[in-house]
Amino acid sequence: MIICLETATSLCSVALCDSNGLILLRESAEDRSHASGLTVFIQELLKEAGIRAADLEAVAVSKGPGSYTGLRIGVSVAKGMAYAASIPLIGVDTTCSMFHGFISSKTNLNETDLFCPLLDARRMEVYYSVFDFSGNVIRNTRAEIMDGDSFNDLPGSSRIFFFGDGSDKCRDIIKRGNIIFDEDFRISASFMQKPAYESLNEHRYEDVAYFEPFYLKDFLTTKPVRNILGN
Repeated sequence: MIICLETATSLCSVALCDSNGLILLRESAEDRSHASGLTVFIQELLKEAGIRAADLEAVAVSKGPGSYTGLRIGVSVAKGMAYAASIPLIGVDTTCSMFHGFISSKTNLNETDLFCPLLDARRMEVYYSVFDFSGNVIRNTRAEIMDGDSFNDLPGSSRIFFFGDGSDKCRDIIKRGNIIFDEDFRISASFMQKPAYESLNEHRYEDVAYFEPFYLKDFLTTKPVRNILGN
């Protein structure tokens, strides 16, 4: 079994999976619940399954892009588990797990369809990538401000599905035809099952000592007008 941690957005999600699919799931959409809820969810799932962390095949974590704080917490917990239990650490691209979760829940898809998972990158930017029906990456993950010409270089005959918490930013901006916005999609650690087991089977592991989240862009803080001494 693999335990999957998803903290790239405001959702704190932990899934216990095996090669056949999802076994157990704990999730909370409460804001800023990652620090307090993540380890609790992990302990609950392991206890319910009657196993220890050392019995797991691996721990998988959503590596980004996404929320700076959420990713940092998720990766830190995953690295601690992997080191303490001497199990492999697997990093899963957030947009990749979103793609797998989306297509697994849909019917009537065509082989010419394209899929664009989007994450809110604050201000006017979004993180996104584009996949084809087979899961091949058509456009690598990037941070971008959308405009009316975005995606006009992709085949006009292909439908493009937009989903994720960044899709609302694009709804009134993208002028390309043949696009479909999915309002019901919600990210989940359960979507990591397939890419995590692909990495496990191919022995694609992260270095526990040096692995860092895929932040994609630098974390910026605002400079205070006055310091704490009032100067």
